[in-house]
Amino acid sequence: MADNIDKSLAQAPQGLEELAMGQPDLSIEIENPESVTLDDGSMEITIVPGKEDNDEFNDNLAEDMDEGQLTELSGDLIGEYDADISSRKDWLTTYVDGLELLGLKVEDRTEPWPGACNVYHPLMTEALVKFQAETMMETFPAAGPVKTLVVGKQTKEKEDAAERVKDDMNYQLTDMMPEYRPEHERMLWGLGLAGNAFKKVYYDPSLERQVSMYVPAEDIVVPYGASSLETAERVTHVMRKTKNELHKLQVAGFYRDVDLGEPFLDVDEAEKKIAEKLGFNPTEDDRYKILEMHVNLDLENGDSEDGIALPYVVTIEKGTGTILAIRRNWNPDDKLKAKRQHFVHYGYIPGFGFYCFGLIHLIGAFAKSGTMILRQLVDAGTLANLPGGLKSRGLRIKGDDTPIAPGEWRDVDVPSGAVRDNILPLPYKEPSQVLNQLMNQIIEEGRRFASAADMKVSDMSANSPVGTTLAILERTLKVMSAVQARIYYAMKQEFKLLKGIIRDYTPKEYSYEPEVGDRRAKQSDYDNVDVIPVSDPNAATMSQKVVQYQAVMQMAQQYPQIYDLPELNKQMLEVLGIKNIGKLIPSADDQKPKDPVSENMAIINGKPVKAFIYQDHQAHIQVHMAAMQDPKIMQIVGQNPQAQTIQAAAMAHINEHIAFEYRKQMEEQLGVPLPNPDETLPEDVELELSRLTAAAAQKLLAKDQAEVQQQQIQQQQQDPLIQMQQQELAIKQQEVQIKAQKTMADIQIDQAKLELEKLKIDSNERVAGAKLGADAEKEKNKIEAHQLLEGVRLGMQSSGTKKETQPTEE
Repeated sequence: MADNIDKSLAQAPQGLEELAMGQPDLSIEIENPESVTLDDGSMEITIVPGKEDNDEFNDNLAEDMDEGQLTELSGDLIGEYDADISSRKDWLTTYVDGLELLGLKVEDRTEPWPGACNVYHPLMTEALVKFQAETMMETFPAAGPVKTLVVGKQTKEKEDAAERVKDDMNYQLTDMMPEYRPEHERMLWGLGLAGNAFKKVYYDPSLERQVSMYVPAEDIVVPYGASSLETAERVTHVMRKTKNELHKLQVAGFYRDVDLGEPFLDVDEAEKKIAEKLGFNPTEDDRYKILEMHVNLDLENGDSEDGIALPYVVTIEKGTGTILAIRRNWNPDDKLKAKRQHFVHYGYIPGFGFYCFGLIHLIGAFAKSGTMILRQLVDAGTLANLPGGLKSRGLRIKGDDTPIAPGEWRDVDVPSGAVRDNILPLPYKEPSQVLNQLMNQIIEEGRRFASAADMKVSDMSANSPVGTTLAILERTLKVMSAVQARIYYAMKQEFKLLKGIIRDYTPKEYSYEPEVGDRRAKQSDYDNVDVIPVSDPNAATMSQKVVQYQAVMQMAQQYPQIYDLPELNKQMLEVLGIKNIGKLIPSADDQKPKDPVSENMAIINGKPVKAFIYQDHQAHIQVHMAAMQDPKIMQIVGQNPQAQTIQAAAMAHINEHIAFEYRKQMEEQLGVPLPNPDETLPEDVELELSRLTAAAAQKLLAKDQAEVQQQQIQQQQQDPLIQMQQQELAIKQQEVQIKAQKTMADIQIDQAKLELEKLKIDSNERVAGAKLGADAEKEKNKIEAHQLLEGVRLGMQSSGTKKETQPTEE
């Protein structure tokens, strides 16, 4: 920590070391240090910069610079300022010349004759007033211009903090800053007119609060080639201060106490023309002209170690060129030393350079042409009604310098002849219809181009679809919607600057009692909340918002199950500007815990109810189901036209308790509490939890099934009819058993008969086999005997033959 302490810029006095030699050791005691004892027993001491360090950072650096340096720096900066003025000359000339078209200064014309028509066509003023009125109602409603957005995860605590921040910011802008609304209206007027307007946001020590002041476009000088205030090399704020105001700042130490003499009249041509066209006399301005220049400089004061120019605010009195103050323009704790922003740029239509185009640049030519033609038409009508002409020199009319009044007759002295012979009227024509049509066309084109034309509602049918109406609105309001989006962006930047000042400079507690939460939680509330304008950048007017919500309403009627109808109706009422919406449409999220009887009463009366995770859900379910099954209650509720809605609300509330009871039983099976239902889980945690809950769900299912089965058994045992049925079933079972036993005996007898028959068949088969064997043997013996006899007979025949042949041979 000691390494972070900056070394002194000045060297120690010589001889200090010798003076310290021989002196006893000194003990240094730090009173009330911010210390932390570490694990190893050592102590870390943090030295917090005090008020003296901040005061040194915010010192006026010009007090320590010599006059030569200040004079040289002043000359360079004023030269750069003059160059910036020249770079925006064309834009400024168009703006200054167009101021005359507003017709704010009434003067008598002497051309083409004294008393000629001096009217200006109100095209420019009409478009400007409409833009200011519509934008003011959109960006600054009665409830306040700020709404909040929770940064990061949505929680109940953050939502309550966002509500407190919204209330506090709107309270600051509407009550504590009474100048904010008038300054905002002036800003919108200048924005529409010049195309540029600026807000300067800063903390005013004299008022001890934040301030947001409107600065006209002509008083903010930026190089024309710059793209934005954040990246501009120079931003110069031209201010006018009286001698007394400047002296007060010098006495307070904000400016150097130097003698500036009397105020020097320094008015350029643009300022003269602006003052003349608005009816002011610029020569009577006896104020000092102060240039507050936000520039990057490389001062030789040790701020920049590498020669890089750092942001400073240099204040110069233009008449004498005296530098009154030089101050650092970055946060003390910012290591990058980035430029702090004090200005917010509002733009109408972006152009080629830094400065945007306004209505003067866009429709100035239309307004000028319309004014010229309108004057011609009026002058033509004047000449046609009161024509002039030629008369003879001797003709005399009594009182001829004044027009003749209606019904008046005057004496005429005619030198000779008739009166008609002495007068020749010039041939003046009536106002031209062609010229009138041309003027109307020019004005209509100008209105259409400026998005100031009235929408032709008569062309739209009352039965036409909402989508068609919305398409017509978007086509008509497309340019204005883009302008509103730019205003929304600039207001968001302004609110961020105001939020930072309110958080840092105001007390830690609210100056009023917040409706929700602790009144001392102010700074912590601002750290978790982002502030944005209440206006909608996607819809320029209330009618466009209403049509958009009507389209959503039609879709919700077709698919009501996927829409949050109470929230949709609440947003619709907010668009319409209805107050106390929470009382008109109570939200279930705003409900407090109630006993089950009070919940039944709220459901019957059509009021929202909500179940909470810690309640006894089984008890609530029993009470709700008992009420729904009560015949008297159901008979009375059934006569209500909203009976179906009441029953649906009751079932929905019972389902909430059922869901919480299921969650409770799952936690009992797991043995650990489950995460918050609205909590976003990491992927690995969700996967592991899914596996654990799958096993727990099976256990819960088996448990519930066993319990249901046991309940069914107990109910059956207690029912007399079921008991009689069980006895009859037992008797029938006994009869079935007797029949089965008898059948088994019959089967055994049949089997014995079959065995006996089998034995009989086997015996017969053996007898038949023996008989067949004897017959075969007998037949065999018979065959063998026959063969033997046949052999004997053949042998005898053979021996007889031999005896007959022997005597012959002899």
